[in-house]
Amino acid sequence: MLDQSRSAISTLLDERREGHSLPAGLYTREDVYEADLDVFFRKHWIFIGPECDVPEPGDASVIDVAGSSLIMLRDDDGEVRVFHNVCRHRGARILDEGTSVVSKLVCPYHQWTYELTGELAYAPHMGRDFDKTCNSLKPVNFRNIGGLIHVCLSDDPPADIDALEAVGRDRLLPYDLKNTRVAFTQDVIEHGNWKLTIENNRECYHCAANHPELCVSYIDLDFGFDPESLSPEDRERAARHEALYARQIVAWEAEGYPSAAIEHLSKTESNFRTQRLIISGAGESQTPDARAAVAKLTGIGRKDLGDTHLWGHNSWHHFMGDHIIVAAVIPLGPDKTLLRMKWLVNKDAVEGMDYDLHNLTSVWVATNEEDAALVGRSHAGVSDPAYVPGMYSPFTEKQLDWFAGWYVDRMRAHGY
Repeated sequence: MLDQSRSAISTLLDERREGHSLPAGLYTREDVYEADLDVFFRKHWIFIGPECDVPEPGDASVIDVAGSSLIMLRDDDGEVRVFHNVCRHRGARILDEGTSVVSKLVCPYHQWTYELTGELAYAPHMGRDFDKTCNSLKPVNFRNIGGLIHVCLSDDPPADIDALEAVGRDRLLPYDLKNTRVAFTQDVIEHGNWKLTIENNRECYHCAANHPELCVSYIDLDFGFDPESLSPEDRERAARHEALYARQIVAWEAEGYPSAAIEHLSKTESNFRTQRLIISGAGESQTPDARAAVAKLTGIGRKDLGDTHLWGHNSWHHFMGDHIIVAAVIPLGPDKTLLRMKWLVNKDAVEGMDYDLHNLTSVWVATNEEDAALVGRSHAGVSDPAYVPGMYSPFTEKQLDWFAGWYVDRMRAHGY
């Protein structure tokens, strides 16, 4: 049966046409979903949360993904660590999902007790010959990318994470995520395949018709356009905008703020893109009026540096002067995906004094709910017998074409 399933998946991969969306089965089949978990959520680097989820020694956060439960914590020396949430005795879960504060990690089943560094400290009634040193918690490969915690559940993680780490060092560290806190978390269940969630995020072809809140701070020309469809006036506007971007990137980089696009989107193991974007209108933040929502700025200390966006194959993030948005995509089934978004602010910012929570969050809360409806519509459509893969716009959806090609390449690399 396993060989038959691999053969069926391989046939679907063969059917994918460049410039077109994926065959239906790659979105809808249970065996494809299981293969996706194995390839993209166990063998590639994935984002699980920001460093500020565990701000103080003893703070712990449990994240469930791809069948694994992970404990992210900060130890007594202030170092972030990630362990499998599996007791070395008989496998019981040590902590429940969510956040907690602990002095040690104590399994509630038989009281096996671990230090925050993972070493087994206490195992009652195991005899004098029992070797505690062989029963530490299993660590998880992780990297702190500018305050964003990425893990790989494989013992052979992709080495090109170094490229993303360099981006984090140069572009994200100035925002000082270690000294932020989570002001708000929104969990949205999207009734669609995880790839549809990612595809929806990677294009703004749909934004003007569906995201009035976001379009206050987004510039439509940034997301591609067909020049032949523009009026002479709009072509002139587009030319002015492209010239402005070129000047702005030069100016930002002259001040020491890397801004130009970096794209690792094909022929690579770790899929990511980053660029500093100009914010429209008041130019400060992704808020209802495009002005900063938080009086106490993030570590970068300025609100005129646009929006440093970064996306990976299970995440997207926006770094602005007043706040930071981080989002993780976690598959729950072939047709169900968890989107977890967090708004980060300066750790000293006080709600009601330095910011209004609704003003801070309303744009992306609305956008996420609108996108969830669109992803649900998309999944219903690809599940319909009438669906055939459609052509991507070469002007506004080229990122989707690259993602689909990368997806097929990575599946092939893992034997499908």
